Amino acid sequence: MKLQSAAAIALLILFAVILPCHSQISKTKPSPSAKGEAPAAAISIISLMSAHGCKNFADTLSASPAEKTFEDNVEGGVTIFCPTDDAMKSFSPKFKNLTADGKQSLLEYHGVPVYQSMSSLRTSNGLMNTLATDGANNYDFVVQNDGQDVTLKTKVVTAKITGTVFEKEPVAIFSIDEVLEPTELFKLAPTPAPAPAPTPEADAESPKPAGKKHKSPPAPASPADSPVSSRKGKVAASTADKNGGFRFNGGAMVAPVLLIWFAHLLL
Repeated sequence: MKLQSAAAIALLILFAVILPCHSQISKTKPSPSAKGEAPAAAISIISLMSAHGCKNFADTLSASPAEKTFEDNVEGGVTIFCPTDDAMKSFSPKFKNLTADGKQSLLEYHGVPVYQSMSSLRTSNGLMNTLATDGANNYDFVVQNDGQDVTLKTKVVTAKITGTVFEKEPVAIFSIDEVLEPTELFKLAPTPAPAPAPTPEADAESPKPAGKKHKSPPAPASPADSPVSSRKGKVAASTADKNGGFRFNGGAMVAPVLLIWFAHLLL
């Protein structure tokens, strides 16, 4: 009896020691959230965006088939860039002019099928594919960082990340100040043409400053055409005529005198 009693007491002590230890081990087992990961099924991207300044984008997404594209990528990892309410409001007229397929592609263009934290975005530059990327349809944009600032550049617009809505693997959501416009749906931003360089012909034909025109003096007249020479010629000609007439008259007067003198010698 004494042995049986001792065995029973030993078993009770053993159970008293083992059961609390097992319970403690179960309580200290790490959960996914303790590792910094949120259960994918518990994340509502629509609710998160609506509560952090992106309600217009969230409402538009929830009414589109594009929502399923986002939800299907949550478990594997997704990064969402949601335009703020002001950005969506100013973009609304353009969005209404898109076709149904265009609207879906535009919304999917704001999601990236991989988890990107803010720290990784600040240390990476280059092209990034989106949920809208499909074969020949690139639907990509360029991530560019400048210190703590991160911008997303398409060939149409440039958007800046303005805040973090949610950042816990496998989902990251960031707010941006512009709606991303892909070149597949919108025209490229016009590039101002450089001013043409002046050409020698243009310089030669350029108008002169207005002012009083200065006429160059006429070329001096030749001696023959000079008025002074003309007058001298007339005076010389007149003098010659008078001298000639004097000589002629002098001859006429001398002849009778000689005849009288000759006749007087004969007598």
